[in-house]
Amino acid sequence: MTLGTQIAWDDTVLPFQLDLSDIRGRVARLDGVLDNVLRQHSYPPVIEALVAEAAVLTALIGQSVKLRWKLSLQIRGNGPARLIATDYYGPSEDGEPARIRAWASYDADRLDHAATPFSQIGEGYFAIMIDQGQDMQPYQGLTPISGNSLADCAQTYFAQSEQIPTRFSLTYGKSQRPGEAAHWRAGGVMLQHMPSMGGVAAGEGSGEGGLLDHTDILAGAEAENWNRANMLLDTVEELEMIGPTVAPTDLLVRLFHEEGPRVYDATPVKFGCSCSEDKVRQAMSIYSAKDIKTMTTDEGLVTADCQFCGAHYEMDPTTLGIEAEKAKGNAG
Repeated sequence: MTLGTQIAWDDTVLPFQLDLSDIRGRVARLDGVLDNVLRQHSYPPVIEALVAEAAVLTALIGQSVKLRWKLSLQIRGNGPARLIATDYYGPSEDGEPARIRAWASYDADRLDHAATPFSQIGEGYFAIMIDQGQDMQPYQGLTPISGNSLADCAQTYFAQSEQIPTRFSLTYGKSQRPGEAAHWRAGGVMLQHMPSMGGVAAGEGSGEGGLLDHTDILAGAEAENWNRANMLLDTVEELEMIGPTVAPTDLLVRLFHEEGPRVYDATPVKFGCSCSEDKVRQAMSIYSAKDIKTMTTDEGLVTADCQFCGAHYEMDPTTLGIEAEKAKGNAG
């Protein structure tokens, strides 16, 4: 694959369909996006790995949301990795890139740096939230933390909450080519059966704690097609997913050429944050003057930092809070 082809596929999500199996899917490649997400913080490696996995999951799942919609993943646990949060902002217009941001909160004193990253989450929940925009009720669904990875949690979520068989195969890590500095890359493939009638009721699953597994939902020919596609996906190699030497289109032909793969337009993705001083001021508008005073520094300022991108805001406390909003309203 030429350098130009590599660059064309980096930081993209390619949707596809397997016409003979009634299965849709996506291939994601993250390069600069993941580097930009992780360079905002000095995370220890075990947390970097969790954020990287969450970011590529977000890219794969988020590609289905409509223009200007926002999809968020939130993983909360009682372990040292307390929270992993990601956001995917759908493109503003057709052809424009989507935006991804991610952040993690953790207890450094409790981290086991020799343990598997997923084990540091502990018990908790995996949630997907979709914001459809102004005047629309946000959607939220969640399932317990289960399995051995965030990908397993996502599969359980779609089986349990949506009853849609879904499978992920992901890889991520630092990559280094001759003469280049090491940087983060990630890749993954998502398979999802088209919504179908039938299957089993919630609570009858074969997964952990009786949760539904993606293999529980289909029967007959649909189950055979799903199992065959999953066996083909099992043959994927990490270097094929992460790139940069294999184009996603070539990967799909290699894996699923007998299933009639058909690709659609790829969506470019970039790192992007939605924070702004106006949003900080809006968040502060619920506080009284007394509350604002407790937030004021010795220098006479109220400060705020964005956990996602590190942006730092400094504001005059007299322009914040309920009283300031009332004064602004009266002046208008």
